[in-house]
Amino acid sequence: MTNSEVRGDVRPPDVEGDERTTLLAFLRYLREAVVAKTYGAPEEALRRPGVASGTSVLGLLKHLTEVERGWFAWAYAGEDIALAEDDALAPQDTADSLVAAYRAAAAHSDAIVVTCDDLNRPGARSLRETAPPSMRWILVHMIEETARHAGHADILRERIDGAVGR
Repeated sequence: MTNSEVRGDVRPPDVEGDERTTLLAFLRYLREAVVAKTYGAPEEALRRPGVASGTSVLGLLKHLTEVERGWFAWAYAGEDIALAEDDALAPQDTADSLVAAYRAAAAHSDAIVVTCDDLNRPGARSLRETAPPSMRWILVHMIEETARHAGHADILRERIDGAVGR
């Protein structure tokens, strides 16, 4: 799908599998729901804050990319990566570049999840001031985080051009 196309409504995944398979299926579904909000809208409209807090569709996408990197790569896997200090859009950020970065971060996150042999095992460190959480906690948290921001993106996109759907 390209940025000029519009995706119709897509239902949640119909998955029967073990816990990891089910959690990943729902996280992937939500990730694509967020990405879909970039399709078919003018770049400028996607960058423009749609609410008083300054939130934009592309800003949400950039934020979720850093959250993926933070929880899965930095915190769980203990990778020595630099995390962005803020999610402000840079002039060079485009819908296509941000979608590509998000998909790359998500693919890396998925690879970390797949290699985890015990969802109860805590990660290397935490982004919070607590003990490192388990992979299960991170997956559930990322479903919650991504779903919350998918809802924000739904509202922002509807304000741009009336487009609705998951």
